Amino acid sequence: MLAAMVLGLALGLAARAIGPGAGGAPNGLTQALDLTGGIFVQLLKALVPPLIFTAIVASIANLAELANAARLVWRTLLWFAITAGIAVAIGITLGLILQPGLHHGAGLAADAGPRTVGSWLDFLKGVVPGNFLGLQATTKLADGAATTTLGFNVLQIVVISIVIGVAALRVGEAGAPFLGFIRSASAIVRRILRWVIALTPLGTIGLFGTAIAQYGWDALSSLGQFVLAVYIGLGLVLLVVYPAILLLNGLSPRRFFATVWPAMQVGFVSRSSIGTLPVTETVVERLGVPNAYAAFAVPLASTTKMDGCAAIYPGVAALFVAQYYGLVLGPADFAMIAFVSVVGSAATAGLTGAIVMLTLTLSTLGLPLEGVGLLLAIDPIIDMGRTAVNVTGQALVPLIVAKREGMLAEPVAGTATAR
Repeated sequence: MLAAMVLGLALGLAARAIGPGAGGAPNGLTQALDLTGGIFVQLLKALVPPLIFTAIVASIANLAELANAARLVWRTLLWFAITAGIAVAIGITLGLILQPGLHHGAGLAADAGPRTVGSWLDFLKGVVPGNFLGLQATTKLADGAATTTLGFNVLQIVVISIVIGVAALRVGEAGAPFLGFIRSASAIVRRILRWVIALTPLGTIGLFGTAIAQYGWDALSSLGQFVLAVYIGLGLVLLVVYPAILLLNGLSPRRFFATVWPAMQVGFVSRSSIGTLPVTETVVERLGVPNAYAAFAVPLASTTKMDGCAAIYPGVAALFVAQYYGLVLGPADFAMIAFVSVVGSAATAGLTGAIVMLTLTLSTLGLPLEGVGLLLAIDPIIDMGRTAVNVTGQALVPLIVAKREGMLAEPVAGTATAR
């Protein structure tokens, strides 16, 4: 993986040095890197719906055999809130200390209203399934032509899976054959995942190389203080908060990060918690978390537990926008940022990046949404670090809950791709 990242960096720099092709189109190397990385992410995402459905339905059946099933669910949600609260507090503090909005290099000409605005209705629409498969259609206008694409709303798949799993248990004997089929399907999906995860180094070359070729590091120059504040916040959560939580619970940070490292790498280069879900679930089980609990907690965390995108980033960004426009925020505003970050992160499920979460925060506070336009150019660079922190937190909480509930087994030796 490390060698793949170095190779991707070299190829990305080479593609950027070559420059655009005829008519401003990407050159051949850039297209090859983009195709390689895109296919890898597409393969991961294609497996996400069957993985979530089979894993959650099967895990509900297994959780029913545990006396503390309800306790596990509430403990998981509690730790989601605790870690998110710490992360957003760090984001707000850094925004107040570093004041990135007062040290920007961008002009007002960079202002642009966001194309997508988050709202609390997004959360409600995301929770209630629109159809049995959790399908959603997206229409885009380009050059006067409308293009409609179908995708999966992951949060709706989670809800559908929970309902079906509970219903299968309640019908008793009649649901046994169905649950047996689900367990078999889950085993088949996991076997396919092994094959796809084996391609991770190849996907890393394409994804990391594409990011370097397309964005480089030039975009950091005008908003360097903001990027610095975000990455300091991500570093504090990743290297201080998470290790402290592990130590307080009698766990080894070194062993944790050594095991979770593959998921962190895939999250960093793919910029997708959902795309990284198969790897995250694998490393969590290798940490000793029981499969019955991990199969439930990790998919739930991948849609609602985002310390990078939904906690640190909105806190720093909201302070940036307020400082940029000369607006003063008080204690009540900081409390609102924390509330939106902890509770509203599920509104981003199935949507791209952290822009929806940011617009939700700004609109709730009454801050100018045009400030989002200043941050769009550098969002891909920041999103790499945000997603790496996201998936690390998504692995941390199931481990902590399993440890505190006395369910933790001995970590499995070997690589994270083995089963």
